[in-house]
Amino acid sequence: MSTTIVVLYHSSHGSVEAMAHEIAESIEQQGASALLRTFVAKNPHDIIITKDDLINCDGLAFGTPTRFGMMASQAKMFWETTSELWLKGQLIDKPACVFSSSSSMHGGNEATLLNLSLPLLHHGMMLLGVPYDVPELLATQTGGTPYGATHVAGSSNSTELSKDEIKICQSVGKRLTQIARKLQ
Repeated sequence: MSTTIVVLYHSSHGSVEAMAHEIAESIEQQGASALLRTFVAKNPHDIIITKDDLINCDGLAFGTPTRFGMMASQAKMFWETTSELWLKGQLIDKPACVFSSSSSMHGGNEATLLNLSLPLLHHGMMLLGVPYDVPELLATQTGGTPYGATHVAGSSNSTELSKDEIKICQSVGKRLTQIARKLQ
């Protein structure tokens, strides 16, 4: 049985997109299919998320930049259209994880991860964090929390993902895929 994981993101300056690609690569290294989806097509390769993508996936990784401790408005607008899925319970028991990026260490990443989690929990999804057996979680001097993968992009939003941030993103993709397989 094949496993399909949707990696859904919004990225303003490229950091969240880079995280999404790391997560997707890790999913594919596990032999699963990673479907990269966005809320708004900014590039020719971008594919806009559909509700059918969510219904048909085995798991979801969801990320946006932090906006004052909250998800990007593009994501919020999408989730506000998913009441039909909620009424039918179409996402119940699907595993999910969240990821985010901010310009500073204390820019609201943890609050954003909690905010990203809310629609997933309302849909009955099973939220996965980053366990402390991921050594980079204890070593990171940049992003990474038990709530999900994070990145600190810097005030000019130009800082590339650190080695620890990459490893945490990869661990998130691997764990999400493993749990999705167990639940199939």
